[in-house]
Amino acid sequence: MKAFSRLFKAIDQSTKTSVKTAALAEYFRNAPEEDRLWTIALFSGRRPKRAVTTTQLREWAAERAGLPLWLVEESYPVVGDLAETIALVLPPPSSPSEQTLSHWINILVDLSQVDQDIRKAQILAAWDGLDETGRFLFNKLITGGFRIGVSRKLMTRALAQATGQDEAALALRLMGDWTPQTTTWQALIEAPDPQADDSRPYPFYLAYQLDSAPEALGAPEDWLAEWKWDGIRGQLILRGGAHHVWSRGEELMTDRFPEFARVPDFLPPGHVFDGELVAWDGTQPLPFNALQKRIGRKTVPKKLLKDAPVILLAYDLLEAAGQDIRDRPFAERRAMLDTLLADLPPDAPLRASPRITFDSWEALAATRATAREQRAEGLMLKRLDAPYLAGRKKGDWWKWKLDPLSVDAVMIYAQQGHGRRANLFTDFTFAAWDGNDLVPFTKAYSGLTDAEFNEITTWVRRNTLQRFGPVRQVRPELVFEIAFEGIQPSPRHKSGLALRFPRMARWRRDKPAQEANTLADLRDMLAAYG
Repeated sequence: MKAFSRLFKAIDQSTKTSVKTAALAEYFRNAPEEDRLWTIALFSGRRPKRAVTTTQLREWAAERAGLPLWLVEESYPVVGDLAETIALVLPPPSSPSEQTLSHWINILVDLSQVDQDIRKAQILAAWDGLDETGRFLFNKLITGGFRIGVSRKLMTRALAQATGQDEAALALRLMGDWTPQTTTWQALIEAPDPQADDSRPYPFYLAYQLDSAPEALGAPEDWLAEWKWDGIRGQLILRGGAHHVWSRGEELMTDRFPEFARVPDFLPPGHVFDGELVAWDGTQPLPFNALQKRIGRKTVPKKLLKDAPVILLAYDLLEAAGQDIRDRPFAERRAMLDTLLADLPPDAPLRASPRITFDSWEALAATRATAREQRAEGLMLKRLDAPYLAGRKKGDWWKWKLDPLSVDAVMIYAQQGHGRRANLFTDFTFAAWDGNDLVPFTKAYSGLTDAEFNEITTWVRRNTLQRFGPVRQVRPELVFEIAFEGIQPSPRHKSGLALRFPRMARWRRDKPAQEANTLADLRDMLAAYG
């Protein structure tokens, strides 16, 4: 763990990309093989599953430190991070250990297979063997909050420097369904099995938000426009006589969408499609909540398959006849896609996302205004001569989203935040009027400045009506504009609805609580956009 601790300190203490890259490259050259694999996994979002609750960690740390639990609880908001709080309150290690990162992670992996007494003993033994930084990192691995300022791209660049291999090839190799328990350094990095590539997706190309007028992009004829669908970004892979469906989050979802088992009947192997997974009613996408019902299910009931069939609206072709064509101009890839899908039967679960014709930015803006009628979030703009790149690159792909929906709501509950905002009230519950009653309908915790959160925190402490554990009921006086991307029915909520991506757009200091929106207003929005 000491080598990984040194890497963490080097990364944490510098803001320079070059310093972080050099530290990572040095680590990849010298660390034990299994440690290298786990480091790649951690920086790729592949963490061990949590087997211990934060409540248990706090209780065990208090017991080991000989402190009352309340003192540990009160220390957490001051420090701002639970993993660091525990590392600080524990006594010095009684049995210092030289074990590696992979040793401690393997202990965490095995915790789910043992009873609670053994889990506790293992955690206490680990704390007794690690120094303060090692404990902090170990605790981070347990809580799942492992973020230390290293992007996947930076990690891949360092890996390329350490191994002398091509960065793009490594980025592709690190995609897919692998864990340190199912592969080796040799198989993943040095001499990968060609057959393992059959199911592997390409790194996704991500668009930037267009915040300026589209005229800044130049001539309209240099761009293709299409709807920005409200679904799940995915790749459909046809290779080796099989098909695979991947989400942008690198989750293999083939079994969740059995509709795509038919696609190899229509198309030959050697093709990879990039597009949007949407629930489909035969003519247009269903609301996102219909797709949401499918996401968490590994086995899909027949009724749900019938009520919410899923298709891929493909908007790019990344591989054709077994050849990687990502470096070809988008216009060429798109033409190949349209030709390939033109003769598919109308009920096929794969179709080309329609192009939007326009001859001026003004005309396209008028089309964009109708996006919600198409069950879309706005438009995508793609430069016709652009290659398909990896990650988020500025210049060639833009998402031109509609302005969010918004309502004015009354804050009725407040709760303290986490991390650096652990001593501030930042998590709020908002309500709308239903007659003379305020009915809660959403929560939000982002969108305001630190100064505003500080001011609201002072107000909350002076205007608390009741306390329910960490939650405070406050006087229903403050009004906030809540922005959101969508609205859908929700029988689980008292209001009967739920918002997608709610956040606080602004504090409406000018508006009294009586003038906030009503539940009827929200239901009208649900009828129009749900």
